[in-house]
Amino acid sequence: MGLSRALWVSVAVVAVAAAGAQQQLSPAFYNATCPNLQSIVRSGMTQAVQKEPRMGASILRLFFHDCFVQLGGPTWPVPLGRRDARTTNPDLAMHNLPPPFASLSELLTRFSNKSLNARDLTALSGAHTVGQAQCANFRHHIYDDPAGAVNASFAADLKARVCPPKGNDTNLAPMEPRAPDAFDNGYFRDLLARRVLLGSDQALYGGGNGTTDAIVRAYANNATLFREDFAVAMVKMGNLSPPAGTRGEVRINCRRVN
Repeated sequence: MGLSRALWVSVAVVAVAAAGAQQQLSPAFYNATCPNLQSIVRSGMTQAVQKEPRMGASILRLFFHDCFVQLGGPTWPVPLGRRDARTTNPDLAMHNLPPPFASLSELLTRFSNKSLNARDLTALSGAHTVGQAQCANFRHHIYDDPAGAVNASFAADLKARVCPPKGNDTNLAPMEPRAPDAFDNGYFRDLLARRVLLGSDQALYGGGNGTTDAIVRAYANNATLFREDFAVAMVKMGNLSPPAGTRGEVRINCRRVN
């Protein structure tokens, strides 16, 4: 998957820390303390994406679903109330992300370790329909992956315009050139055509044991199915191991601990 580091975006929200133990996440978590939360966040996300479409991909990394109104993606009820940690560990966070050259078996193992299955993996990878990747993250795929793993003309164009054999590591290319600012199922059609940037993405189709090939074909042919499964997988991911009891905090200012 090779996800890049997110741009941290602040959304001004008035919130009061909930009292007592809160172990179950709920879309209604802020109903009493901040009843206008949804409209506040939606307005902030709309303005951010209108100003800079790339922000949609960055915000997606932060699990804010509201921006998809501008990107054309799905919406769903987001279980709220997940407490923030009082300390941060960016190295641990990056360690949990698969590298851009990960094999299908490695991807499946990493997701399985988080109680996410092959369908979740494939649906969540579809977020790569928006955003950009740096040359350093896809150089291996276009230069060193076996013949047939990447469309030859697609690779040649990237080599000529964006990514030489050495240097220019931070040069950017759109993850899905046809419609880089639209959240759609074009990513899966690109997988079928072997026209994706990251080797770990292409591993989802033709990457070995065929576990995800049929899912990729289904999403390429049915955008509605992809959107539905993406929403389900996002909720599953958001529900992973919420801090129990009074561990962590509900921040008054999302940029710093209380």
